[in-house]
Amino acid sequence: MDADLPELDLDTDVVTLTRALCDIPSVSHQEQELADRVERALRGRDHLQVERVGNTVVARTDLGHDQRVVLAGHIDTVPLTDPPNLPVRVEGDDLVGRGTTDMKAGCAVLLRLAAGLLRPTRDVTYVLYDCEEVADEFNGLRRVTAQRPELLGGDFAVLLEPTDEGVEGGCNGNATVTVTTRGVASHSARPWKGHNAIHDLGEVLQRIAVAQPAPVEVDGLTYRQSLNAVAVEGGVADNVVPDVARLRVNYRFAPDRSADEAVRHLREEVFAGLELDVVDTADGARPGLDRPAAADFVSAVGLPVRAKLGWTDVARFSALGVPAVNFGPGLTGYAHTDDERCPVRHIPACEEALRRWLS
Repeated sequence: MDADLPELDLDTDVVTLTRALCDIPSVSHQEQELADRVERALRGRDHLQVERVGNTVVARTDLGHDQRVVLAGHIDTVPLTDPPNLPVRVEGDDLVGRGTTDMKAGCAVLLRLAAGLLRPTRDVTYVLYDCEEVADEFNGLRRVTAQRPELLGGDFAVLLEPTDEGVEGGCNGNATVTVTTRGVASHSARPWKGHNAIHDLGEVLQRIAVAQPAPVEVDGLTYRQSLNAVAVEGGVADNVVPDVARLRVNYRFAPDRSADEAVRHLREEVFAGLELDVVDTADGARPGLDRPAAADFVSAVGLPVRAKLGWTDVARFSALGVPAVNFGPGLTGYAHTDDERCPVRHIPACEEALRRWLS
């Protein structure tokens, strides 16, 4: 333990707590120090049941309510800069430093609520997890889902990622595939003796242009979709007509369909008759705004609600049957940047909005 750093004080104001969390470095795979401090701080609260799964800390109320909601945030950050962009400092109206926006301000809000809401109007599960910023296999929520899925159950979930003073419902799904064209190799001086596989990619690109997906409304939110060529590979030498070429294609689809359905659409409709291999898929997440807990949440926070167009860990909750939204302090445009920052006013405003909902 770093003896130079004090224990976390969950009774201090949320901005001070944000600074304290940020000043404990917790780059992905190096979260144990912060997880230990979070666990100790939460175990000192008699109204919470606290469990630990790796470097993920889960605290739960058990008041017998007929609804349970989940608040979640990741405690890891991307690497520090050189020289380190810590400790946090104040510049004008912003907190500046690694983790301020992504997403220790959200974690500070979560911890303040966990410590101070002794009798919320719904039972609450608070989840602070590790390894969100690295490969999926290390993700703390993924680990809890595999080992202790009952800890993540609920009627609705809020992931406290930065959302630019709004609410982002659900998220798009993601599918990446490779389309391969095959020809016959020949000398480039005698191309009529072969067949150029790269030239055949022209048809593939044309299909992408024609198949651009329209926006889709899901649970009252409009999700923009996209289909893009993102990488190309082919050719062996300047004097050889290539006999094979590959195009990598990324599809961001609305959460009204599963990843399997999205791949089927690509295979049977967009690229019918072509050789297609799946590289990676991820289901999206419906926002579930028709659920009572979600409707109460939107009413309580009083902020505009829009669709989340990227992919976030809300999809992990959706896979468990728990609809989820993204809502937290900070500016997405500063996530992972060298001058990462969070407007100070966002942090208490987020705490107050969630406190209204849970009170």
